[in-house]
Amino acid sequence: MDLTAASAVVTGGASGLGYATAKTLIDAGAKVVVVDLPDAEGSTDRADAVAALGASAHFHPGDVTDPETSAEAVASATAEAPLRAAVSCAGVATPGKLLGRRGPLPAEQFMKVMAINTGGTVNLMTAAAQAMQGNELVDGDRGVLVNTASVAAFDGQIGQIAYAASKGAIASLTLPAAREMARHAVRVVTIAPGLFETPMMSGLPEAARESLRAKALHPPRLGQPGDYAQLVMQIIANPMLNGETIRLDGAVRLEPQ
Repeated sequence: MDLTAASAVVTGGASGLGYATAKTLIDAGAKVVVVDLPDAEGSTDRADAVAALGASAHFHPGDVTDPETSAEAVASATAEAPLRAAVSCAGVATPGKLLGRRGPLPAEQFMKVMAINTGGTVNLMTAAAQAMQGNELVDGDRGVLVNTASVAAFDGQIGQIAYAASKGAIASLTLPAAREMARHAVRVVTIAPGLFETPMMSGLPEAARESLRAKALHPPRLGQPGDYAQLVMQIIANPMLNGETIRLDGAVRLEPQ
């Protein structure tokens, strides 16, 4: 699909997988609305990062758990050009066991992870799908929805109760969403990354990061955000990729802990 006369929305796009994806979409000719949390008072880190992407990038600060954030971002994108791609990268990996040292897993902690990872994804999907249904067909498609799950959806480790549940939900909704959107010629595909160098990873203790790096098979390294962005572009380009969750993990399988 030619993106030179198209727009896209990327959530979680001020860093990590989302940032690499936004950059790649812009390089392909798209106008990209980048959704991420507002900068903290006194900081302009996220806004500056998006500004560095150039004139084809627009920073839309907001919380993905609020449906209005996605609706406004989509409206901003369609004001520039028809929306052809919506990529959900926003997410958190808050750890928590059913029975941790401090007691049972707090319900509010579990629900917050679900609201951001799963709810935020669905919010963008619904807003984008509504906009895409009216697009003219290009190479047989009106648009593509790309979601982000995780290998934790299938190989969830101890302490990943909320994270694995939220990512498993994204994997599970992919096929029914693709089946529904087929009549609108909108494809739905999910990527399940393995162990990637992201801000989420950098927040772990060094010992934990080294342990994860040691699990890499081939290639013998952690995934790079550019690897994810490349797959997003391949999904957009290949019309037969639909209704599928693709593991992007270099054959990594996670142990229980």
